[in-house]
Amino acid sequence: MIEEYLIVEPINAPESIDLIALAPVLVLSVFAMGVLVLDLWTGKNKTLLMFISLVGLLMTAISAFAKHPLPAFAFTDSYIVDHLSIFFICIFTLSSALTILLSFEYNERKGIKAGEYYALILLCTVGMIILASSTDMIMIFLGIEIVSICLYVLAGFRRDDPVSNEAALKYFLLGAFATGFLLYGMALIYGSTGSTNLFKIAGFIKTEGTQSNPLILMGIVLLVIGFGFKVAAVPFHMWAPDVYHGSPTPVTAFMAVGPKAAAFAAFFRVFAEAIPDMAPSWEIVLCIVAVLSMFVGNLGAIMQTNIKRMLAFSSISHAGYLLIAVIAKSSLAGSGLLFYMLAYAFTTFGAFGIIILLGKKEKENLELENYSGLAYKHPMLALSMTVFLLSLGGLPPFAGFVAKFYIFSAAIEEGFVTLVVIAVLNSAISFYYYLKVVVFMYMKEPKSEFQISLTPMTLFVVIVGIIGTVELGIFPDPIIALTSLH
Repeated sequence: MIEEYLIVEPINAPESIDLIALAPVLVLSVFAMGVLVLDLWTGKNKTLLMFISLVGLLMTAISAFAKHPLPAFAFTDSYIVDHLSIFFICIFTLSSALTILLSFEYNERKGIKAGEYYALILLCTVGMIILASSTDMIMIFLGIEIVSICLYVLAGFRRDDPVSNEAALKYFLLGAFATGFLLYGMALIYGSTGSTNLFKIAGFIKTEGTQSNPLILMGIVLLVIGFGFKVAAVPFHMWAPDVYHGSPTPVTAFMAVGPKAAAFAAFFRVFAEAIPDMAPSWEIVLCIVAVLSMFVGNLGAIMQTNIKRMLAFSSISHAGYLLIAVIAKSSLAGSGLLFYMLAYAFTTFGAFGIIILLGKKEKENLELENYSGLAYKHPMLALSMTVFLLSLGGLPPFAGFVAKFYIFSAAIEEGFVTLVVIAVLNSAISFYYYLKVVVFMYMKEPKSEFQISLTPMTLFVVIVGIIGTVELGIFPDPIIALTSLH
C-alpha cells in the first residue's frame, strides 16, 4: 500500500516555453539585473550604467526579430510574437533609450545619483513588452503591474521635492483603484467564458452567442475603466496633470510615450481580438470616452500656463485620437496606431528635450512666460519647438498630420464619419494652445536672460526628434509599409 502512494504522475511541461520568442524579455531582464549589481561598484559616476542600459535596449530591439515565421506563440499561447508586438518593442526601446539620454544630464543637474533609476526604466520596458505581447489576461495584468510599480517609484524619484512626492502618491493611490477595476473586469469575463486567453474568449462569444450576457458586459465596462486610467482617457484622467507636472521631466516624457503605447497595445488586442463580436455593446462607450477625452484635453490645455501641465492635457486629447483606432479595430487601424505612437514619440521627446534645456538647477522654467523671446536668443531651439508643437497639432508636412490622417482614414472606412469630424474639429482647437507657445517665443520680448547649457545628450534627443518628425511627415511610406498588419 505504501508503494502505491509513492507512485507520482509525471508532470507535463508547457507545450512550448520558446526562449527565442521570449528573447526581448529575457535579454532586457538580464541587463536590468546587471545594472543593479554594477551599481554597487560604480560610486557616484553613473556613466557606465547609462551605456550598459543603452546597449541592453539595443540588444533587445535586435532580439525582437529573432523569431520566424510569424506569428509565433510561447507559454501555451499566452505570449505572441507578431508584427504588432515587434513594432511596439521597437517603439518601447526607442522611448526608453531617449529617456536615458535625457536623464543623464538632468540627473546630474538635480543631484540624482541613484543607479537604480536606469534599472527601473529597463524593468518598466520589460513590463511594456509583456503588455504589448500578451494574448492572455493574466499576462496583461502582470505586464501592467510591472509597468505601474516602476512608474510609481520613478514619479517620486526626487525624494527631496514635495511636488514629486505628491505626484507619486496620487499616481499610486489612483493606480491601485484602477488596477482593482481592471482585475475585477477580467474576473467577470473569465467567469462568463471559462478562459483568460483572448482567442478562446473570442471563440466562446462567437459560438455561444453571449453578446448580451450581463456579466461580460459588466466586465467590458470595468476593462474600459482600467485601461482608460492607464492611457489617461476622460473621465479617468485626473492623475495626469499632477503626475506629469511633479515627476522628473525625463520621466514625464517617458510616461507620455512608452507606457501609454503599451497600454494602447493591450487595449487594442483585448477589444479587437477578444471581444470584436460584442462591438455594438462597447463601441458607443468608447466613442463617448474618445469624444470627452478630445474636448476635455484640449479645453483643459487652453487654460494652462505651465507647459508640462499643458502637454499633460494635450496627451489626454491624443488618447482620444488613439481610441479611434481601437474603435475602428481593423488591421488598417492597428497600423495607424503603430504609426501614430512612433510619430508621437519623436515629437514628445523632442519637446521635452527643449523643456529640459531651458531649465536650471534651482528652477525648471516651466511657465509659458519663460519662453518669451526665445527666438531672438536661440532661434534654432525656438524653431525646433515650433516644429514639435505644429506636429502635435497635426499640421502638414509633419509626422503628426500623417499619423492622424492614417487613423482617421481607418475610422472612415469602418463608418465612423461623425467621430472623425469631431476629431478634426478638436485638432483645430488644439492649435490655439500650441500656437500660444509659438507667440511667446516669437512675438514677446525676453523677460530675463536665457542661461541655456546646450548639453550634448539632450541636444542629441532634440535632433533625433526633429529628424523623426520631419522624415515621417515627408517620407512616411517606408514606415507605413513596416506598420502593415495585413
